[in-house]
Amino acid sequence: MGVAKLTDQNTIVPESKYARVERERRYLLQDLPEGLSRADHHFQITDNYLTGTRLRIRKVRDPKTNKWVVKFTQKFAPNPADLSRTIITNIYLNAIEAETLAIFEANEIRKNRYRFKFQDRQFSVDMFLGDLFGLVLAEVSFETDEEMDNFPSPPFAVADVTNNEIFTGGRLSELTFEDIRKEIERNGLLRRNVG
Repeated sequence: MGVAKLTDQNTIVPESKYARVERERRYLLQDLPEGLSRADHHFQITDNYLTGTRLRIRKVRDPKTNKWVVKFTQKFAPNPADLSRTIITNIYLNAIEAETLAIFEANEIRKNRYRFKFQDRQFSVDMFLGDLFGLVLAEVSFETDEEMDNFPSPPFAVADVTNNEIFTGGRLSELTFEDIRKEIERNGLLRRNVG
């Protein structure tokens, strides 16, 4: 008798009391919003998306303290047509655990994340580095669906790209800024030129 092989058809993923719904809007920006500069306090983030999975290892470094937080994350949209609502589960790792998981093949994204308050809302503004240098995205989170559904795009946003799959982390990890520029032009996302 052979060993049963795991497949998507025979693997059940039960609801988890550890997972939570994350509600976010994502915006394409020309640059950092007015009032925010590259010299402002930020966090350095490295995301490694494990190839072929919904998993990532995120390392967050605070340059002021040189302290790190490392998270092993599963994140996915239960409805692929609505990327504003995702299910996210985080496990915090110590250095040995992070090093052990680093053996997996992964696509990397590097970015600097700035916190930006606008109209009583906390935004995360990401300036991408490396192959995605030139891309700037902002995200804002919500507690309820109603709150998110009624939120207007901020004036510093060029386009709402929440439901554009190409602007999700897992997809971005496979692309370059030139790929993104072509997508922006193809979809007419800009009111003005990027970069």
